[in-house]
Amino acid sequence: MIVHDKNLLDNLALVEEADTLKSGGFISKEQRDLIKKELPVFRSQSNILVRLGFFLLGSFLYSSMCGTISLFALSGLEFFFHIGFYVFAAVGFFGAELLANRQYHGHGLDDAFILGGISNLGVAIAMTTEGYELVIAFFVAISSFIMYRRFLHLLSLLVFCIAATAILFYGLFEFGAIGKTILPFAAMLFAAGFYFFTKKGIDNLTQVYYYKGLLLANSFCLVLFYLSCNYLVVRELSAALLGNEVLPGKDIPFAIFFYAFTFVVPVLYLVQALRTKDRIMLWISFLAIGFSIFTIRFYYSVLPIEIALTLGGLVLFAIAYFSIKKLKEKESGLTFKPDRINNSNAFLNAEALIVASTFGMKPGVKPESSPMEFGGGGFSGGGSEGNF
Repeated sequence: MIVHDKNLLDNLALVEEADTLKSGGFISKEQRDLIKKELPVFRSQSNILVRLGFFLLGSFLYSSMCGTISLFALSGLEFFFHIGFYVFAAVGFFGAELLANRQYHGHGLDDAFILGGISNLGVAIAMTTEGYELVIAFFVAISSFIMYRRFLHLLSLLVFCIAATAILFYGLFEFGAIGKTILPFAAMLFAAGFYFFTKKGIDNLTQVYYYKGLLLANSFCLVLFYLSCNYLVVRELSAALLGNEVLPGKDIPFAIFFYAFTFVVPVLYLVQALRTKDRIMLWISFLAIGFSIFTIRFYYSVLPIEIALTLGGLVLFAIAYFSIKKLKEKESGLTFKPDRINNSNAFLNAEALIVASTFGMKPGVKPESSPMEFGGGGFSGGGSEGNF
């Protein structure tokens, strides 16, 4: 299913690990450069700005190709209006295939063709079904998942996660008021099930090039789980979908549950992140705590905004100060000392990297001879001569 050479994917993982080890001070720049020189990898861009520039260039190239096709097709085919976006989607998928065969991966040009193909397919389905959201989300989810499995394209996986969530939402909308009422609980269960599925995949991972995709899906589930039953989200969706206006002195059904969920889940995220040393979950917990505070401030203004911000800043400063004081001398576990390895997966293929750099790099190089000459001597035994 994967179009890319798996040896190049393994080499890419080793090169990324070498960059991580170099930034942590475990290997020198010369060793890192030697590894990059001797391990063939894809044509890719790690600089986000350069990759964005190539994405814009690829988008211009893609749109030019589609425009040229339109000029030729519209002159003789009136029904091209009905099939045009299918043709544009095929151009995107075909262009992505050509770039992958030329070892483009995470370059920017391939991003333009992959995302362009998915987008045009979604527009084509929308025109065919007259905007039927459930069918559109279904085909976008299928195409984006195929693009991820085919090209290991992370943005396609993010599109798949969003489209799969849209399928759940629009599917429940088909059941009318009942489906819209149970939507928060269904989304919560969906996110929880998908989270444990991806977590199990990460724990049992044998092919390293799937790690980033599983990690992205796992993080998406954490965000979806929190937002599914956040009080502000549920209340506003209830008003938008069901038309339930909350009168003064009244509240939405199960309000106590949604209040508790809004504040308990971020705390659970924080505790679990500190226990497992999960950096991504830690950042998600901080964002969730901030959004929980915003949720309450959105409906209940206990203090003027300037006083609330001042007190909040003082509390955060106090927490940060005393945390630093307590953790700055710790050498292990939760510590304030700088992390030499930012990627917790840095040593996943350390053995392969050592073998590659030690035995596979310079097979023809002769080791430097030792200044101490052994052998000789004539005393007791073959080869001994009684002298040093």
